[in-house]
Amino acid sequence: MQFLTNTSDVVAIGTPAALLAVGFIKNDAAFKKEGMNAAMAVIGTYGVGYMLKKSINRNRPYVPYPILQNYKIENDSSFPSGSTAVAFSAATSLSLSYPKWYIIAPAALYAGGVGYSRLHLGVHYPSDVLAGALLGTGSAFVSRQLNKILLNQYRKRKVQKPTY
Repeated sequence: MQFLTNTSDVVAIGTPAALLAVGFIKNDAAFKKEGMNAAMAVIGTYGVGYMLKKSINRNRPYVPYPILQNYKIENDSSFPSGSTAVAFSAATSLSLSYPKWYIIAPAALYAGGVGYSRLHLGVHYPSDVLAGALLGTGSAFVSRQLNKILLNQYRKRKVQKPTY
C-alpha cells in the first residue's frame, strides 16, 4: 500500500510528460494536445487541492483517533486527499484522451487503488478520499473544456484577416 500511495505524484506528473514527450518526438499534434490537457488538469488539481487544504485545515484521522495505525506523520491537512486527487486527475485525463477499455480499466483501478491505500494507511477519512476523487475527475473535465474553448478562440483569431 505504501508503494501505491507513493506513486501518485510520479504518475500524475509522468502522464502528461510522457504524452508531451511523444508528441514532440513524433511531432504529433494530437499527443501534444492530450499532453497539455493532462498537464492542465494535474496543475489545476494541485492548485485547487492546496487551496482547499489550507482553507479547511482538517486534522488527519490519526490525530483525534490515536488508535489508528498510520504509516507516517503527514505535514499537511487531511481534506481533500491530494494523492487521490492527482491519481484521479491523471487517470481521467488519460481515459478521456484514449477512451478504450484497456486504458480506462487500469487507470480507474490505479486511481481507486491510490484512494484505498490512503484509507488503509490511516492518513485520510473516507470523505477526504471521495473529495479527492471528485476534485481530480472534475479537474480533468474542466481543463479539457477550457482547452477546447481556448483552442477555438485561437483558431478564430488566426482565421480572421485584418481589413485595411
